[in-house]
Order: sequence, then structure tokens, then C-alpha cells
Amino acid sequence: MSRIGYKVIELPAGVEVSQAGEVVTVKGPKGTLTRNIASDITMTVEGNEVKFTRPSDDYKMKALHGTTRANVNNMVEGVTKGFTKNLQLVGVGYRAQLQGKKLVLSVGYSHPVEFETPENLTIEVPDNTHINISGIGKQAVGDFAAEVRAVRSPEPYKGKGIRYVDEYVRRKEGKTGK
Repeated sequence: MSRIGYKVIELPAGVEVSQAGEVVTVKGPKGTLTRNIASDITMTVEGNEVKFTRPSDDYKMKALHGTTRANVNNMVEGVTKGFTKNLQLVGVGYRAQLQGKKLVLSVGYSHPVEFETPENLTIEVPDNTHINISGIGKQAVGDFAAEVRAVRSPEPYKGKGIRYVDEYVRRKEGKTGK
């Protein structure tokens, strides 16, 4: 916890970090992100470096120190590169379609499941069994991907469901006869 907080964030060219009270704003080529940080943690921007300091060494301050630094680092990475989560649909008849701004999933229910695309995210369906979710906010991308995955999470016997592309699904052996 405490070692991460002391790492310096190097700002790439074209990225600006500013602070107004407890609100940190990061502007970059892909957009702008804002976030509230803990009031006890102090942030200083010197040239193209961002540093964080904490007032004491108690457990809560060490945790806030590392978390605050990690959150701001994710904001810097998001406005420069962006984040992507890739989902895969596994199962007979499971498909995904993009109809306008709606993601429509057919995953074995009697009706299709529809999701409205959040304004700060981009959804791509390269084929009917893969979904790519991308955006500049790491938390927003991860939350939406988890929401889509929760519609039909992978089951352990046949492996059917919606999973992350790099996810390993531990398989169980079914019933055995005599």
C-alpha cells in the first residue's frame, strides 16, 4: 500500500493535471476525467511529474495514499491510451448485435436482453460472439463489462455463458454412471 503511493506519475506530452480543492482534473488527447480524492492526501504537480504525500503513517493513510495515486495514474492512462474489455459469448445460439446505440444479447432466455450504451463508452461487435467495450474511464469500462457478463455468467459444467476473453473457467465433471 505505502510503496505505491510514493511512486511518481510521469505525465506524457499533451496531458494536464490540475487540482481544485478535492477535485482532480486530467485532460488529455482522448478527453477529460474528473475525480474527488481524499482531502488528507496532498498532490503536487512539478513540471511533468505528479507526487503524492500523506500526513501520517497510520494504516488508513497508507491505504488512501496508494489508492489515490493509483486512481490518478489510471486517469492519466485513460486519457492517453484508453481502456478495453473484451467479452466472448460461448454457447449454441448465443449472439450479440449492435442495433444503433443498443447492445442486444440473445443468450438462451425467452427474450433478448438489451443494454443502452453509456455516453462515455464505445461498444463494438466484430462478430456475433465477441463484444469489445472501450472508453477512457477504467471503472466505467469495467462496471459495464461486469454488467453485461452478469446476464449469463459462465457455468462450470459446459462452460456456456458470457466470459472475458482471457478468463479461465474451471470445469467440473458431470454425473457419472455406475
